Amino acid sequence: MPSFGTISADKLARLIGTPKCPTIIDVRIDEDISAHPLTIPGTTRRPFASASAWAAQFSGQSVVVVCHRGMKLSHGAAAWLRDAGADAVVLEGGIAGWKEALLPLVPLDKLPPRNAEGRTVWVTRSRPKIDRIACPWLIRRFVDPKAAFLFVAPSEVLSVAERFEATPFDVENVHWSHRGELCTFDLMVEEFGLGDAAMLRLATIVRAADTARLDLAPEAPGLLAASLGLSRMYANDLAQLDAGMALYDAFFRWCRDATDEKHNWPANKARG
Repeated sequence: MPSFGTISADKLARLIGTPKCPTIIDVRIDEDISAHPLTIPGTTRRPFASASAWAAQFSGQSVVVVCHRGMKLSHGAAAWLRDAGADAVVLEGGIAGWKEALLPLVPLDKLPPRNAEGRTVWVTRSRPKIDRIACPWLIRRFVDPKAAFLFVAPSEVLSVAERFEATPFDVENVHWSHRGELCTFDLMVEEFGLGDAAMLRLATIVRAADTARLDLAPEAPGLLAASLGLSRMYANDLAQLDAGMALYDAFFRWCRDATDEKHNWPANKARG
């Protein structure tokens, strides 16, 4: 059982990828990060030594602080966060314990640089349908919760990426795009190290819906129908993305928690 002011790796892992996930702050020293250049999904980094200065940014939030072993650095930073009004706890065992539990870790060298506001910035074609909603969902839930997404005319994606220092995705001739039979979502799942059973199931559904191979997954026609319906409901791409976040939250939770559950009517037939 976790001690006071801590959270277990298993409990945090269940929260990651859901709307209720706390803010996760990595306060490891540079040497530890260089030795293990991996991070827990959805983590932001802050220097432990200046915790008293940045703690107020997280006032009113639920926060999990992570260091190498879950000891002095994370406990000290969590104390400063609580002083600033955050509900802060420490990841029990730190990243070392997380790794020992074989939980997902994102390679730091796969993450795009952050802008002056500390956000990753991504750009893609306007009028998204499936991949261009699924990928932002994955990024916000597992890579950078504050990520910004720019939807622009298809002909301008690469120019906008260059001028605004954004990472292009789901267009031809860029890193984050379709490869062979895989869609962009597949690629992100693989390269961000997120390929557990639930995410691989979701990736199959997304690929089937995105590439017109609906026979790959019986759930794919439903995702396609919902995605096309959202595209008709919203003229604003960012509003459509906001609505799509809930759609992918639901598909992810089904993939993770409910694939064995059935539904019928009436639930309880009257006995003769």
